Amino acid sequence: MFPSSLSTLAEEQLALARATGSGRSARTVHGGPTTPLRQTLVALAAGHALAEHASPGDATLQILRGRVRLVAGDRSWPGSAGDLLVIPDTRHALHADEDSVVLLTVARG
Repeated sequence: MFPSSLSTLAEEQLALARATGSGRSARTVHGGPTTPLRQTLVALAAGHALAEHASPGDATLQILRGRVRLVAGDRSWPGSAGDLLVIPDTRHALHADEDSVVLLTVARG
């Protein structure tokens, strides 16, 4: 296992997100598509979002930087740096109210 600075990786991903038309960038920092646990840094430039998508399994978002809103149907949960949000087991979206970086942790059965 190699140590990683999440702060450094977050800055790198946010710079990439700002440079793209989609306003987002992501990098898996642990695990992969076939492992039971995966952790991915997701950076969103202010005003951008991850469109509504299905829940990947048991998952959480740890907000490392910025302010986001997790939206599922007519419900919304705000999060800011230091918060942990549990992703609902339903379709959801993630909106960045300001430049933001989150750590998405997914555990698959």
